[in-house]
Amino acid sequence: MSDEAIPAATLILVREPAGASPELLMVERAGGMAFAAGAYVFPGGRIDEADRQLAGDLGVEAAAVAALRETVEETAVPAGLKPTPDAATARAMQDKLVADASLAELLQERGLVLDASTLTPWARWVPKFHAVRRFDTLFYVARCPEGEWEPRVIEGECTFAAWLTAAEVLERDARGEARLIFPTRRNLERLAQHSSFDAIHADAIAHPIEPVTPWVEERQGEKFITIPDHLGYPVTKERLDGLWRG
Repeated sequence: MSDEAIPAATLILVREPAGASPELLMVERAGGMAFAAGAYVFPGGRIDEADRQLAGDLGVEAAAVAALRETVEETAVPAGLKPTPDAATARAMQDKLVADASLAELLQERGLVLDASTLTPWARWVPKFHAVRRFDTLFYVARCPEGEWEPRVIEGECTFAAWLTAAEVLERDARGEARLIFPTRRNLERLAQHSSFDAIHADAIAHPIEPVTPWVEERQGEKFITIPDHLGYPVTKERLDGLWRG
């Protein structure tokens, strides 16, 4: 494993069903993937050169472009696209992105604009766990576009996608029905504190975006993986024994 972290981005997309807790767009990574195979995660992936080029043209962060591109590619939910395309258009764009089409060309072809202002930085995680690959990931939060957006997955990208509350995902993990890597679990616990997107957004802007690089501490003979306590996370340590790191 190289010690050089790979720049990446992910999007916590939130919808608010009437009278219910906020739901998050979650995907399950395909089993054959080198990193976090079979894990429940938020849509996202590495930042590529095309993301950087489009970001430079638009005057936005490459991470924002990557987060939005990956969300369309993995789920066909058109976050951050204006005007919001219909479902058929979003799925056609997903097909072309999976086939390595350029997002910039697709936007031009469809008369769409990528609106990075819909994204708010949530956190930046740079774990140093022993894993096949190490990522420097910027997390964003955004409100889901208006409409009934049901995610669609394509074989090889993800095996599953759904709208779930943070509490539901954590309960599945506790029952052994879902697998979570350490950063995802901590972020779900933080998100589970909030009953609306506005509250999630307020949490995002209330805390600094600092690299979260967990470390190991020993307390009373037990080892814990630990994170800083000033970044909004209600749980800041977990026993190292048995921790799945993807």
